[in-house]
Amino acid sequence: MAKAKYEKWLTEEGLIQLEGWARDGLTDEQIAHNMGIRRSTLNDWKSKYPDISDTLKRGKEVVDIQVENALLKRALGFEVVEATKELTDRGLIVTKEVTKHIAPDTTAAIFWLKNRKPNEWRDKRETEITGKDGNDLSINIKL
Repeated sequence: MAKAKYEKWLTEEGLIQLEGWARDGLTDEQIAHNMGIRRSTLNDWKSKYPDISDTLKRGKEVVDIQVENALLKRALGFEVVEATKELTDRGLIVTKEVTKHIAPDTTAAIFWLKNRKPNEWRDKRETEITGKDGNDLSINIKL
């Protein structure tokens, strides 16, 4: 008798493959497609089999952290050391190290702040104005 499809994905090899797909940034829809099942079936399996759910979370967590770190690095700016090689008159290769400063990226900084501190940095703000008659007016201002 053939194994049920889900059992293949509960093996060590199956779980490693699932984690790799998640780490590579595939969506649950794409992962389900690669597994040969529907997205709804994957959702059912994630509920029934904690190993599948935990493995997908672990794989996604790795890449999410890498992207967060890269975004923060771009938002703050950073220095990078570049090694260059030059051919001299004698035919020798000389390695020269040059430190370059990569300026902070304004878009990355704005994105970071809007998501990390939305009450202070979101575009839409609510302002309360009281009229002469004492009635409170609430308006939304898009900055």
